[in-house]
Amino acid sequence: MTYVHPRNHAGIYHYDELDRQFVRERVEQFRFQVERRLKGELSEDEFKPLRLMNGLYLQLHAYMLRIAIPYGTLASHQLRGLSDIARRYDKGYGHFTTRQNLQLNWIGLEDTPDILGKLAEIDMHAIQTSGNCVRNVTTDQFAGAAPDEVADPRVYAEILRQWTTIHPEFTFLPRKFKIAISASGEADRAAVRVHDIGLVVKKNAAGETGFEVYVGGGLGRTPFIAPKTRDWLPEEDLIAYIEAVLRVYNQAGRRDNAFKARIKILVHETKLDTFIALVEDEFARIRGAKFRLDAAIVESIRSHFAPPPFEELPPVSDLAIRRRADTAAFDAWVRTNVRDHKAPGYASVTISLKPAGGVPGDISCEQMDAVADLADRHSFGEIRVTHEQNLVLAHVKQDDLYALWQALSAVGLATANAGLIGDIIACPGLDYCSLANARSIPIAQALSERFADPAKQTEIGDLKIKISGCINACGHHHVGAIGILGVDKKGEEFYQITLGGNAELDASLGDILGPALTADEAVDAVERIVDRYLERRQPGERFLATLARLGQAPFKETAYAAD
Repeated sequence: MTYVHPRNHAGIYHYDELDRQFVRERVEQFRFQVERRLKGELSEDEFKPLRLMNGLYLQLHAYMLRIAIPYGTLASHQLRGLSDIARRYDKGYGHFTTRQNLQLNWIGLEDTPDILGKLAEIDMHAIQTSGNCVRNVTTDQFAGAAPDEVADPRVYAEILRQWTTIHPEFTFLPRKFKIAISASGEADRAAVRVHDIGLVVKKNAAGETGFEVYVGGGLGRTPFIAPKTRDWLPEEDLIAYIEAVLRVYNQAGRRDNAFKARIKILVHETKLDTFIALVEDEFARIRGAKFRLDAAIVESIRSHFAPPPFEELPPVSDLAIRRRADTAAFDAWVRTNVRDHKAPGYASVTISLKPAGGVPGDISCEQMDAVADLADRHSFGEIRVTHEQNLVLAHVKQDDLYALWQALSAVGLATANAGLIGDIIACPGLDYCSLANARSIPIAQALSERFADPAKQTEIGDLKIKISGCINACGHHHVGAIGILGVDKKGEEFYQITLGGNAELDASLGDILGPALTADEAVDAVERIVDRYLERRQPGERFLATLARLGQAPFKETAYAAD
């Protein structure tokens, strides 16, 4: 299949010929490396760093390829291309991750160069989706559409993507490095405080754009919430300051112990004031013309993210109102999966990849094709990937919502649970991952079935469950209101429950509730915890607020109650 590039989509960065040449050359380099590995000229130890630099992991059963989706933005033709690749070279589906990337879990090593070549045809790649480098910069899935947005964060995510790609100093950092950007004045939809660097776009009193900066967050074996290192960073100093942070980390970060190599450990052990002083000294030394982010560059990048040609529409759709009154299921879906838009008469739609009994983040090739078609029909050919493992059509006419809901229903993508208890985050776990201690997917499936009733989910309200199959925390269990961690006990799978996690700007880590449980016990315990919450909450009180008021004791009592 040869991919034909459609007209330029607004809101999507477009490769130039230099970009394409670089990616093509990288593919051919890796083709030669794969050939050498298949001939036995490279051992697995020699090949491992080469494949990881191209996003290729060796999992339990096969190779897994992690494909970069910069700041979670896809054009419809790119999603069709991913579908075609998954159909040809995998088992007919893909898995969207908490890094806004796509993973293919059943890749043959011999096919990898051809897959990377297919990705290059649609201006995509797998570079820096692994290794000790700056990974995919993530951001708000409603960027460019949210009414509470200060400025479009994708502009800065793209600038950082270009700056960090094969950066000569930061390709071999002490450990992997993750950056997230939020630009809402009201909510953090990018979990910035559990990243190595978190940026919050702000405006000062003069109307100038800048950033609030957090450094040293991260989950995994030793979780930390990132502390603030700057209240205000001018836009023009963005590159210089992050360069300073990475230089300090590159020089002072530990390389003798992989478990203590992340910047969060450096910030913690150095002490915050000392770390800030080191960064500020380096920042003062390098600040100047070489690293200044010129306003003309920002405007050039911003032009790629210009708003699409919105029609002038009434702010409220009478048609959508009538359809909601006539169809309860459509009304429920609008209440959970549809958000306000900054353009009158438009809305942003979350496509849940969390059906009852499903695998969070999984999507079939047929569903990918359907979403691509619906994006062309209803959202200017653009799709977003969320860090919560869902998809978004960011620019949908309110008049089109009912037709979109019907089309999504026909392909099993109209689950009305965005932001509710059924909207579970889960890593692939021991079904795929060689690092995992326990399976995540069956727990997620069982819990989603246990809470499948839409009325029950609505009654429970905002309560996030997050599941990881090992301490690496790819499922963000530390910041789940209810977190579940798979652990190994003498070769058997058990699950540890935490309560009280939160990934927003007032981020918090969950506390362990008690001893680890079997899979069946854990599912029952979660249900009992939720029931106790419903019994004890005050009117309008979220789970986290009820937990803060009552403490863990009543939840622990019910979780470990004998049947």
